[in-house]
Amino acid sequence: MPWPIPSRSATRTAAVLATVAALATGTAAAAPAPSPDRGHHRPAPSWPQNLIDRSPDLVQPKALTADRSIGTRRAAQEVHLAQQLYTFWNTGQQRYLDAAIDPQFRDNTLPPGRPQGPAGPLFASKNFRAAVPDLTCELSDVLVAGDRITARLVFRGHFTGTFDGVRGRGQAVEFNAIDIQHVGTDRIVEDWHIEDNQALLAQLGAGS
Repeated sequence: MPWPIPSRSATRTAAVLATVAALATGTAAAAPAPSPDRGHHRPAPSWPQNLIDRSPDLVQPKALTADRSIGTRRAAQEVHLAQQLYTFWNTGQQRYLDAAIDPQFRDNTLPPGRPQGPAGPLFASKNFRAAVPDLTCELSDVLVAGDRITARLVFRGHFTGTFDGVRGRGQAVEFNAIDIQHVGTDRIVEDWHIEDNQALLAQLGAGS
């Protein structure tokens, strides 16, 4: 015979008991959101997916690892800072950079010709978008541990502008980068980064 169908009252009671049990064991991240189909519930996102800001304007990490020992609040803060910073690189919009980095931000691997401080990322984004106007930044991997954010990025676009005197022909560009961000009280205060410049210059046709 088929399994009996529980009443709505029984379903709600079971959901409440499940939530209480989860809170008691410290595994509940948020209350489950109701589903439009006949009062059923969708499961709450689990760690570390519950740390991600799902706002549609922010880039979403493809993979996320987070250290539980720093606490949910701090971990969520650092994930959010990463999303803001790499949304800046994905869009070129300064408001995301301003929200992510401290006014006293320092680049510890400053490339020649790039200004120090918050002006540096703005300079780099503006100049690179002059060569690759449709530049995007994929947040492929994020690791949050202590006061550090480590990110693996994939930049993509088409070389339709000009770089170092070379005019693009619309060729595809794709290269990787690795960043380490040091988070202070509320924003990123310094970083270290490395890009696959050899692959990039070869694709731009500007390599030596």
